[in-house]
Amino acid sequence: MDNRQEPIYTLTELNSNIRKTLEQSLADEYWVCAEISEFHPNRNGHCYLELVDKDRRGNTTARQRAIIWSNTYNLLYPYFEQVTGQQLSANIKVLVLVSVTYHELYGMSLTIHDINPTYTIGEAARRRAEILAQLEEDGIINDNKELPLPALPQRIAIISSHTAAGYGDFMDQLQNNSYGYKFYPILFAATMQGERTEDSVIEALNRIHSYIEHFDCVVIIRGGGSTSELSSFDTYPLASNVAQFPLPIIVGIGHERDETVLDYIAAVRVKTPTAAAEWLIERTRLADLAAQSMRQQITDLVSNRLLRESSRLQQLTVNVPYMVTQRLHNEATKMQNWTHIVSHSTTDKITREHSRLSLMSMLVPERAAMLLRQEQQRLDNMAHTIALLSPDATLARGYSLVTHNNKVVRSVNNLPSDIPVEIHMVDGTAQAHITTTLKKHDNE
Repeated sequence: MDNRQEPIYTLTELNSNIRKTLEQSLADEYWVCAEISEFHPNRNGHCYLELVDKDRRGNTTARQRAIIWSNTYNLLYPYFEQVTGQQLSANIKVLVLVSVTYHELYGMSLTIHDINPTYTIGEAARRRAEILAQLEEDGIINDNKELPLPALPQRIAIISSHTAAGYGDFMDQLQNNSYGYKFYPILFAATMQGERTEDSVIEALNRIHSYIEHFDCVVIIRGGGSTSELSSFDTYPLASNVAQFPLPIIVGIGHERDETVLDYIAAVRVKTPTAAAEWLIERTRLADLAAQSMRQQITDLVSNRLLRESSRLQQLTVNVPYMVTQRLHNEATKMQNWTHIVSHSTTDKITREHSRLSLMSMLVPERAAMLLRQEQQRLDNMAHTIALLSPDATLARGYSLVTHNNKVVRSVNNLPSDIPVEIHMVDGTAQAHITTTLKKHDNE
């Protein structure tokens, strides 16, 4: 540990040294570009600000308090508004001439002596150009523009503040249109100025997306105001949501001179809320005219068809009697031809059948006699065969027949012992008693 005695300062002494060092080392004034994050004009005429610097992702990388003394503020404020067309306020980028001040009690701050309004104009344009370039690089810049516009936009989702005069003008123009068209608008209330604008409009788009099948299009409207208030619509997250929204979006933000990123990417761009209502009414009128034209075309087509069919019916009325007479004549002719054909065919058929019957009447007796002779010969042959096979003929050839109880004995096994059997021969019958039997296999 270093044992040397280090000098000890009071906080006031240290801050005083810091002030003197800064005064000696810094230039009197610097041009500084920064974004105004807080803007608070005071009743005493002074304006207290907070300046910030942000990286490309929007993260704050530096922060510093600043003040515009009343005598300077009274000159810079109207000058800035006259050149830029917008009020000096928060959420805009500025190029200001500042001096660095360090106070022992209040710390460091910047004193603003001058402002370059052309930088703010260019910065706003540069910011929009960067956002549009990023949308194009992401391939989504034309997505909403390329959606088919509804032919009859009656179901309308509106994003606006419910207290805004622009919303009232829009509704009055829409609902009291001179054609009497009916529209069905539903408001999705959102903050349309200040730091909450971006998140609030995106939340409204998300709510609409939950009921997307109930709407034909989306209208984002806001009445006029300072250009700085419209800068809330120049953000990439909001532009990305609008570009990729699946319903056509009609943007009517600000006045004629105002322009935001949304004007470049929405399906339809109009200048004011009233103009948005007029676009919807005109779109509906064109659909109505198209429907009327179609109705007239259908009426003309039906009338022409009825005229052609009436003429055709009249022609048929004239031609039908002639056609019927001609058809009857043709049918009568056909009937006569068929009658002649049938009569001729019948006569020929009868003649052929008569000839066939005559031939058959000659052949039947001869054929019957031949069949009778054949059958008689067959019967004689059968009688001769039966006679040869009769028992008497068999007995006459020297055979005999043994019976017992009037039944023929066919096997020696059936011969009863000691019981008389009858032996039949050609010239009579004899009785005999069987004493011994000899089977064929007994001699083998």
